[in-house]
Amino acid sequence: MNNAATIQRKTFLGHPVGLYILFLTEMWERFSYYGMRAILVLFLVQATDTWNPGYGWDDARAYALYGWYTMFVYVASIPGGILADKLLGQKKTVLLGGLLLCCGHGVLAVDALWAFYTGLALIVLGVGALKPNISTMVGGLYRRGDSRRDMGFYIFYMGINLGAASAALLVGYVGQKIGWHYGFGLAGIGMLLGQIIYMLGQKHLVGVGEVPSSINTEESEARKRGPSLFARIFEEKNARMGFLITTALALAFYLLQGSWSYALLLFVLAFAVGFAIVVYNDGNQIEKDRILVVYISFLIIICFWGAFEQAGGLLNVYANEKTNLNLLGFEIPASWFQSVNAIFILMFATLVGSFWAWWRNRGGEASSIFKMAIGLIIMGWGFFFMSKASVDVQYNDAGEVIAKSSMTWLILAYLFHTIGELCASPVALSFITKLAPERWMAFMMGAYFAATGLGNKVAGALGEWSVSLGEFKIFTGIAIFCTIIGILVILVLKPLKRLTHGAERIEGEA
Repeated sequence: MNNAATIQRKTFLGHPVGLYILFLTEMWERFSYYGMRAILVLFLVQATDTWNPGYGWDDARAYALYGWYTMFVYVASIPGGILADKLLGQKKTVLLGGLLLCCGHGVLAVDALWAFYTGLALIVLGVGALKPNISTMVGGLYRRGDSRRDMGFYIFYMGINLGAASAALLVGYVGQKIGWHYGFGLAGIGMLLGQIIYMLGQKHLVGVGEVPSSINTEESEARKRGPSLFARIFEEKNARMGFLITTALALAFYLLQGSWSYALLLFVLAFAVGFAIVVYNDGNQIEKDRILVVYISFLIIICFWGAFEQAGGLLNVYANEKTNLNLLGFEIPASWFQSVNAIFILMFATLVGSFWAWWRNRGGEASSIFKMAIGLIIMGWGFFFMSKASVDVQYNDAGEVIAKSSMTWLILAYLFHTIGELCASPVALSFITKLAPERWMAFMMGAYFAATGLGNKVAGALGEWSVSLGEFKIFTGIAIFCTIIGILVILVLKPLKRLTHGAERIEGEA
């Protein structure tokens, strides 16, 4: 068994020093990712005949690429998790991911189409290797039942958003006001700083995320002698059925819709479904029940991020084209609004975490599934403000905008999105480290981020539909849908909690 969490660790402010190494590494990684994200769609839709030319794409095409890119960034977490669980360990996989990200952001700074697509591909691979494993390492710093674990994830989450907030302001300004590729290059410098910090902080991460065979050689050798994970998809009946059903859906989608891209996506997901069922089969009954609850939580995650990730696409373009950005004579860059969510998180993260601790101490319902459902509802309500904003926009007979909406509605929407995110997202990360079997920890974290990626793809599709359906229908529909799903989850909360078998019980509780 991995005894990493039982090692006596040097602490700072009540938490292992390793938490702050991971905090800073993730902060700079998120600086690079969110900095690039803040200007990506704006760069794509920027006309080619301006002083700071973009690619001149139409909105629908830009939303589509944004959806595919952000989906693959997180879906790549599944092979990233498997690579860590079965070969390199989390620590080395994070190192590999950081190197790929440095290369990817560096290539993006080159002003050429080949460099643009190559850079995006390297970033996809880098995030897939780094993101699930660094989050899993945070959980590895604490014993099971350690009451500090949830707060540790809130601290880690603040690092993510410190990087995101500064990225949108700095990279956004440089990209829009100086040059897009200078912005991409600045994002790369941030990733390089994160990589250096991670490499220098290894002494504080001893025993966390080590190579699997060094943790349990006997178990590792037994698994090597058995069938491979890929082969088990086709050897185990229910895994084979899951794979075949998803493959059939991919074929049907291609034949009926003629879309090879979505058919290919479903075919790739068929392997993910097969892997997920193999992991489920691998456990005893308690582990199976817990894994089932985690898989159900992924459905909430897809809904949540499908709505939330309008921020980098539809809301980003909406801010640029249909929001009055004049403040006391200063024209605010649209990309700066990508920092609003992160700034609110830095303001409210500790308050929200403390509220849930207070609520639990008073005997209130504070399970992770409940928090995620409440977060989904609150985040969805933020889109009602955007519904109001879309009503305020006025057009002339040619369809040109002649009166823009107030930025107040956009800020209020981001406020509700932030409160919802703080209820759902850091809790979900901690939830997985509590329920997932240790031998599949990185895979399960990778699956979580893959669910996030599917949500991002949904976000891109909704952005595309907004071009034909109109923003009011999209915004209002998202708000209503999120509310309904959140209420349904709350209604089935008791049986879901039973399936966790007390995994969320903290030390000292009966």
